[in-house]
Amino acid sequence: MRIIAVTNMYPTPQDPTLGTFVEQQINGLKQIGVTVETLLVDRVQNGMSAYFSIGRKLRLAMADVEPDIVHSMYGGVMADMATRAVDAKPTVVSFCGDDLLGELLSGPVRKFISKYGIIASYRAARRAKGIIVKSRNLEAALPAGIPSSKVRIIPNGIDLDRFKPLDRDTCRLRLGWDSEKLNVLFPANTNDPRKRPELARAAATEAQHLGVKVEIHQLRGVAHQEVPLWINASDAVLLTSLHEGSPNLIKEALACNVPVVSVDVGDVRERIRGIDGCFISEADPNDIANKLRLVACGPRRVDSRDHVRDLSLQNVALRLKQFYEDLLQNDAPKKRPPFASTRLSDFC
Repeated sequence: MRIIAVTNMYPTPQDPTLGTFVEQQINGLKQIGVTVETLLVDRVQNGMSAYFSIGRKLRLAMADVEPDIVHSMYGGVMADMATRAVDAKPTVVSFCGDDLLGELLSGPVRKFISKYGIIASYRAARRAKGIIVKSRNLEAALPAGIPSSKVRIIPNGIDLDRFKPLDRDTCRLRLGWDSEKLNVLFPANTNDPRKRPELARAAATEAQHLGVKVEIHQLRGVAHQEVPLWINASDAVLLTSLHEGSPNLIKEALACNVPVVSVDVGDVRERIRGIDGCFISEADPNDIANKLRLVACGPRRVDSRDHVRDLSLQNVALRLKQFYEDLLQNDAPKKRPPFASTRLSDFC
């Protein structure tokens, strides 16, 4: 099976942390025998103009690779352009979060861009032969009239060989963290206000009033190979986002047996269900602070790794491949029964 993966997020020497989840998904597919040709839409270097050449580049790639399926690994304008350019092969679009839910961007121009991205996602969703969403809330955000038969909920996989429990004290020593404090990891790799860092800071202040010495460590500009070190050095991972799809950091924390405190967003409630020591909180500093206090009073490690084993890179890649195969089978021309000659005597 041959796939063209169209993406505008992929690690580069200039930005090695960009789109690591896409890289992992592609590597997972390759490991199970799927041939993947990556078509990078370099919006970082070329800005919005990078989208205008998608059609031409995609047609050239298709002529060279002769793929079975074209998979746009994000929605928005990129998926709109990709699904518009391809008509001879089935197309798949993965929606990850902002592409359906929008962004909290400041300024009229950026707000318009966010809204236009959602409209473009709707168009792509209607054209695509198959749709992948990372969580149920994203499925609910799809435009009306999309047949459920062409939608699959497949979260991004995680590398269980890299994200595994490590000795907390050793990790802290390497990072220079204070073991006397409750070390809380907060995802802040972008300036997107939907992460609500002000809520995390307010919760840390309230926790101080409860006698918990919280130190927030922002996961910003950290090489992906170093992320397991940061997670394992933490007492908890905190998520305060306004909206999410299926946040990888939460699944990676669970793979490391690190507690999670999160507002009810994306698929986090589903991921931590049944895990003692992980908490869903209200989007309120006092409630978050109380949940952090519960973590501080507990063992600061949870029994969660088995809860994410089904989300290994290989398992998720197998689910993707099965979806591809289902689409190809449904897209195959229906074979008509051979013409049978009749004789007059057959009617007598």
